[in-house]
Amino acid sequence: MTKFQDSDEIRHKEFATVVAKEVERLLVQRNEAVDAHTLVAAGKIAGSVAAAVTSLSPRHQRAIDAIQGDLAGLASKFVRTLAVEATRRSEAKIIGVEQDPPVAPVVIEVTPQPVQRDDFESMLIEDWAGRVAGSTYLEDNLHIARSTLHRWQKRNDVVALRTGGRKHVFPLAQFVDGRPVAGISDVQSAITNPRLAWFWLTRPSTHLEGRIPIDMLRQDLVEEVAEAARAFSGR
Repeated sequence: MTKFQDSDEIRHKEFATVVAKEVERLLVQRNEAVDAHTLVAAGKIAGSVAAAVTSLSPRHQRAIDAIQGDLAGLASKFVRTLAVEATRRSEAKIIGVEQDPPVAPVVIEVTPQPVQRDDFESMLIEDWAGRVAGSTYLEDNLHIARSTLHRWQKRNDVVALRTGGRKHVFPLAQFVDGRPVAGISDVQSAITNPRLAWFWLTRPSTHLEGRIPIDMLRQDLVEEVAEAARAFSGR
């Protein structure tokens, strides 16, 4: 790296830091209901994007100018992609394996809002559900017998996502030590659509002060999650 390149990089980092701090200040000023970690993350994302845009060539800057009307939507997709990637990495740490990168861009909102069954049907499961596996993988790697898995599925103790025909896959983040975490059946009693139930379980919940339900179930906080699921579904 030349002295000029090094100097440019320093200026970009300084600029990104200034933008990040200003974004944090404005969010606090608006009393946005975000925790400190999210506040810092929002600032860093905004600062990094601003620095990257200013470093574009004039031709690329003009191209950005030409699509200003679409910037809000593109920015939302970019942030949703970051959120899904963060979830993927978090799940990889939980189950102790690396995951393949997402195979398609994110096309759903991650903020709490009503989600319809049809919204999921046109999407690849891995795009929104995280790492999933079939019964063969679970038997070979987690030593879960097919008969046991079938019994859990009938009792709604596991989330089973249909992939076509009568085939199902199972999100791996719901298993601890070869068993589903307690509370899955309580959630599915309240949220009867398995896809919607898993979507809710893996996103920050406004009924749980922004905490992620599946993480709480892994900590045996079953009653809190069950109550939040009932509030979400209106039951």
